[in-house]
Amino acid sequence: MLLYPIGTYTELYIYIFHNPVVKFFTMKKILLLGTFLVGLVWCQAQDEKSNTSSRTTKSQFEIGIHGGVPFVGGEVTPEIGYGGGIHIRLPLDHIFSVRLDGLYAMAKGNRLTTPPRSFENTWISGTLLGILTLNNMRFDRPIRKTNIYFMGGVGINSTEVSFSNEENRMGNLKSETSPHATAGAGIAFRLSKKINIGIEHSTSLVLGNRADLLDGSTRSGGERSAFGDSFNYTNLRINFNIGGANKSEPLYWVNPFEIALADISKKANSRADLAISDSDDDGVIDVLDQEPDTAPDAIVDTKGRTLDSDRDGVPDHQDMEPYYTPRPGERINNQGVVENPIVSGGVTEDRVRELIDEALNRFEAPVTNSSNTTNVTGGVNMTDLFLPMVHFASASDVVKYSDYGALASIARVIKGTPNLRIAVIGHTDQTGDESTNNELSYNRALAVIDHLVNNHGVSRGQLVLMWAGQGEALVPSTASYMNRRVEFRVASPEDVEQDPPSFNLDGNGNEDDGY
Repeated sequence: MLLYPIGTYTELYIYIFHNPVVKFFTMKKILLLGTFLVGLVWCQAQDEKSNTSSRTTKSQFEIGIHGGVPFVGGEVTPEIGYGGGIHIRLPLDHIFSVRLDGLYAMAKGNRLTTPPRSFENTWISGTLLGILTLNNMRFDRPIRKTNIYFMGGVGINSTEVSFSNEENRMGNLKSETSPHATAGAGIAFRLSKKINIGIEHSTSLVLGNRADLLDGSTRSGGERSAFGDSFNYTNLRINFNIGGANKSEPLYWVNPFEIALADISKKANSRADLAISDSDDDGVIDVLDQEPDTAPDAIVDTKGRTLDSDRDGVPDHQDMEPYYTPRPGERINNQGVVENPIVSGGVTEDRVRELIDEALNRFEAPVTNSSNTTNVTGGVNMTDLFLPMVHFASASDVVKYSDYGALASIARVIKGTPNLRIAVIGHTDQTGDESTNNELSYNRALAVIDHLVNNHGVSRGQLVLMWAGQGEALVPSTASYMNRRVEFRVASPEDVEQDPPSFNLDGNGNEDDGY
């Protein structure tokens, strides 16, 4: 910051300290001003301490080293000296902070007049400063890249001055301790989260009988100086932020809105997670789920409520007869099966079974038809027995809820005819490659068989798994819904269970999706 000759600074200080406005401020008033600034910072610290929601305790603090050029503004022309020290700085909030400075400096001066005058001043001081950050009230970015600040405070110094007076006599003012008031300004530049550098200038005014003796002289132009000398220090600082990784940078670097924005973002992310969460894994997100704690295997409706299709009090996933609604007076067991069926104007279930058995007993042994081999008994062709198809979504082998009723009816027919064998044949539409569709048609037939066996107790031996892939389309459309089906027919003696097709794997060793 020493951009001009030293003499220019001297003239500037002489002008300032002889200005009538400056003379208005006595040393006592400057001390009172410094005390006021320190008190203001202390009150701010107490306020922050009492505020439990503040993140001050989660903020890092700063330590630093500094070195620069000291000079004395007085009656003797200053020369370049040297100085250095350390400091520690604590943030109170985003605007205020306090800093404790230690300084050792050697200031010099020499005026080639008649008689000549010169001095050397050894300065050792400690200063408590309140710092006001000026540019942290802008909210356009989370972290500031620069930090502009003013400071003021008070401290204690020890000075020892060696000098030659007007009569060219050498003298020495022994070390003496005096209070001082300090003011200054600076700018710091953020290099990283841990390091910043700064340029700063401060001026200290000594209080007491040493106020006009920092250059070893109390006269200017033959007159006693009207104002005390000033000790000035222009320096470069390297600062380090100290604290754990979970703490923020010192708050004078941080946008005051940053904490609020972080909290808002955290809450927004939490609400987003809540909006798409499905705690009971029933396929209905919690926001829409009216029954958020359904059993893992429960069948639910679009609002997440456990389905009880026949309204018998037994949920569908536990009901062996999920689509049979009990009539008044009928009693069901814990599997949803009626224990005391009431017949009104009809026949009982047991009588129906007897009728079926009697009809089967009347069938004759199978004979060979001239055209093909079928089950022909008593002149009745068993292949004429109609069983409904079930259909599947594209690229799916999952049995749809809408087909549960049809499968329940098929199960009753099969269980009521123990000697009956049923061929269960899977099909696909004509999209996709042939090997993938063969695999998908097999999986669809297997899914239907597993449903009949697990949910309705059908004997696995009565079911013959067969698959046809895409080769037996009902309609010519390549992607017709009618082609994605499982058919049922009475098995002939020649019908045997088919082996699974070889799986079609992709380049990663996973099964390809079907159609």
